[in-house]
Amino acid sequence: MRTNFLICFILIGILSVQSNCKKDKPVSEPPTPPSTVSGPSISYWITKGDQTALLQQQSTPLSFNSTTGSDLIEVDSTQTFQTVDGFGYTLTGGSAYLINRLAPSDRTPLLQELFGNTESSINISYLRVSIGASDLDAQVFSYDDMPAGQTDVSLSKFNLSKDTVDLIPLLKQILAVNPNIKILGSPWSPPTWMKTNDSSKGGSLLPQYYDAYARYFVKYIQAMKTHGITIHAITPQNEPLHPGNNPSMLMLAEQQKDFIKNNLGPAFQAAGITTKIIVYDHNCDRPDYPLAILNDAAARTFVDGSAFHLYAGNVSALSTVHNAYPDKNVYFTEQWTGANSTFSGDLKWHVKNVIIGTMRNWSKTALEWNLASDPGYNPHTPGGCTECKGALTIAASITRNVGYYIIAHASKFVPSGSVRINSTQPGDLANVAFITPQGKKVLLVENDGTTDASVSIKFKELVAKTVLPAGAVATYVW
Repeated sequence: MRTNFLICFILIGILSVQSNCKKDKPVSEPPTPPSTVSGPSISYWITKGDQTALLQQQSTPLSFNSTTGSDLIEVDSTQTFQTVDGFGYTLTGGSAYLINRLAPSDRTPLLQELFGNTESSINISYLRVSIGASDLDAQVFSYDDMPAGQTDVSLSKFNLSKDTVDLIPLLKQILAVNPNIKILGSPWSPPTWMKTNDSSKGGSLLPQYYDAYARYFVKYIQAMKTHGITIHAITPQNEPLHPGNNPSMLMLAEQQKDFIKNNLGPAFQAAGITTKIIVYDHNCDRPDYPLAILNDAAARTFVDGSAFHLYAGNVSALSTVHNAYPDKNVYFTEQWTGANSTFSGDLKWHVKNVIIGTMRNWSKTALEWNLASDPGYNPHTPGGCTECKGALTIAASITRNVGYYIIAHASKFVPSGSVRINSTQPGDLANVAFITPQGKKVLLVENDGTTDASVSIKFKELVAKTVLPAGAVATYVW
């Protein structure tokens, strides 16, 4: 009996050992990897200074799969700043002329590409137009030109006839593609009979015609409306401290303040005009100009904000004016790319300053200069700009120049109504971030250094890592 019990005990022990051995994993099998963190994938598009990539979507998205990284760009969607009105260009009379000369089979897809809201569009959301001629029209004109020595104080001769040939028809085609596009109007000169020198170039607005000129703006806005075109905002004078262009006019801050306070603002109010009045519209070296107008309480009530260019000064001037009057908006309305500059140089400088710099300094818009030119940088007025390179060169074929990609890296991904959010700037990685009305996060980065840069994007404690070539620009979307 005891012997049988002992045998059973031994057998049970042997079976138990065999069972435990089967449960052991082979020594050669790797251990189960630890669990990894993960977040949304990031789609991204790159443009390189050597043009080997042009707004090129990368085939493999990035992933938030780490919690550490060097050169961190920390994006924080809980810290919000200004709402964006849009990105775009000045649609000069010359640009309209060239685009309208395209065959419909070329023009229609081009307008869809520029202003549409499709995967293949760059979604331009803001345009600036000239009130009368700019220097990139083939000829100088206003909407109330009179023979020498004659005036038209009643504005009975006012008409948009010159703009009904190309500009207005093209704007109608654009509005058919994007009915929500915002349009800013800026005059280069009033009718010459209103000026001290009776010339399209230089001179100043005669005080006795302040009232007539205010009514000129009212008539312009109303006349455009009859064509189905809403003017979202105007500036009283393009580059008021540069009277050397053709056309142009000198309008000192004191003159613009009095004109707005006593004439333009009240004329808009009396006519029920809701178009915004934006002051200055010139370089960042003179923030004292818009501040002189905003410091006047009576003028300030009619003013929505201030507009800037960057041919002189520092883009931080926008913040200087914003900080003085945070309830007033700031806008960036013009910067050219020239015939003698390089693609790589313009790409870096313009994205860093015109896009990233203006947005980080409270701007609601970022606009490049002319949308289109021909291979000879035409058309332009006698004495107008002879080296202004359009975002497009239009000839037998259409060439997309650096200005196209500068704007597209923002406009394609950041629609009107997006809000700037906080992002840190490590080293040479200039950047700006937004959240769109659809809730997407957009980060635009420019590598301002001379070597390829490791980029670590941090969002909600997770990090995605990539490399951005020297001088390249990338837009990341998640």
